[in-house]
Amino acid sequence: MKVKVNDKVLVVAGKYKGKTGKIMRVFKKTDKVTVEKINIRTKHIKKTSTHAGQIIKYEAPMSASNVMVMCPNCNKTTRVGYNIPEKGKKYRICKKCGESIEQAMSKVEKKKK
Repeated sequence: MKVKVNDKVLVVAGKYKGKTGKIMRVFKKTDKVTVEKINIRTKHIKKTSTHAGQIIKYEAPMSASNVMVMCPNCNKTTRVGYNIPEKGKKYRICKKCGESIEQAMSKVEKKKK
């Protein structure tokens, strides 16, 4: 799967098309992702003898094919490629600008702090 936790993504299909958010969870076996503040569902919990009834809102998983990664360098949606140096780890790159997505993600997080 080409998306990871904390990637900024754009929803490209479905009810929430055009909205952006950050990936909170990735489900590799079912090929689904949970995106922050997108695909909100409501769950009604019946009252019991120990707890009162509740209505809970939560982000439901959506198909990973419905989201596209946004490059932190060029701020465009992009397909993800891989670069494998001779020594070192394989890393993801933006197909549009060619920059590394992982290194840019860490720079963006440092600027926010």
